[in-house]
Amino acid sequence: MRKIGGFDFVGTDPEFTGYSIDVELADPDRLRQGRNYTPAGMYTYAQPGTIAMVDFDGGAFHRTEPITREHVQSVLRRVSCTDVTVTALRLAATWTDRAHQATTYRRGRVLLAGDAAHIHSPLGGQGLNLGLGDAMNLGWKLAATICGGAPADLLDSYSRERHPVGAQILDWSRAQVAIMRPTPSTRALQAIIRDLIETRDGATYFAERVRGVSLRYDLGGSHPLVGRSAPDFEFADGTTVGERLRTAKGLLLDFGSRASLRMLASRWGDRITYVADDAKDRLGLSAALVRPDGFVAWACDGTPDDEEVAQAASRWFGQSMEAQAFP
Repeated sequence: MRKIGGFDFVGTDPEFTGYSIDVELADPDRLRQGRNYTPAGMYTYAQPGTIAMVDFDGGAFHRTEPITREHVQSVLRRVSCTDVTVTALRLAATWTDRAHQATTYRRGRVLLAGDAAHIHSPLGGQGLNLGLGDAMNLGWKLAATICGGAPADLLDSYSRERHPVGAQILDWSRAQVAIMRPTPSTRALQAIIRDLIETRDGATYFAERVRGVSLRYDLGGSHPLVGRSAPDFEFADGTTVGERLRTAKGLLLDFGSRASLRMLASRWGDRITYVADDAKDRLGLSAALVRPDGFVAWACDGTPDDEEVAQAASRWFGQSMEAQAFP
């Protein structure tokens, strides 16, 4: 579909091939347990027959070629620097560090998400979260557009928001490859990174990058929560923001039960659910507008400005019912 749609798919070609194999070995004691770095790459040997390895010297293995016992034995010998013998191949899968991304996620009526929009090494396990993030961002916008009443540029915001996230993950993937290369300079870099991870700030930085909690869309607005995933506040009735979002509607959270905000939310009908409730540890917020994908579109700590709220609501949920009735 990406090719048919005429999307440009640019990036970097693979430097290595990764293998996940399940084999029988004639001489398993020749392999060292755990993770091992060698001049040709690295391998992890955790339990009898189960091996993961990265081969930098063999180039990219084409998935159209059969993965034979002889091929696996050749790679394992090269990567492990041993003459280990593979007597049987039960299972084998390959992957590479090819990192490519579509230059845009939308061309007319065709929209890309997940692996159609971006591919990269599975190291770090961020591909699944990246694809789910695409789906969450696109899903509510597509539904709103189909149902009618959505802002004209709502679907365009999908590519604007998600493309930079994909580019960041691809750069992160390339960085992981860079610190895996079997060279003396890479080993020195690994030592520095280990030192950074042992510090509080360093550990926090890497953890947030891997988990994606540092993600922030550029949605404008001066409040630090705007563009970030909304805190999963627990309300006085025991429900949470996450539970309230299951209706796939926007949420206008009002921790002060203001009549003006209740009336304002009603102008968007069932597109925005008004929630007047207190919450545990509400981080000093007085009110916030949350999109159906859980990201904060507007927030304030003091007295809400009704005009600001209305502008944010119009931007993400389209015209109010009265504006639609009297254009």
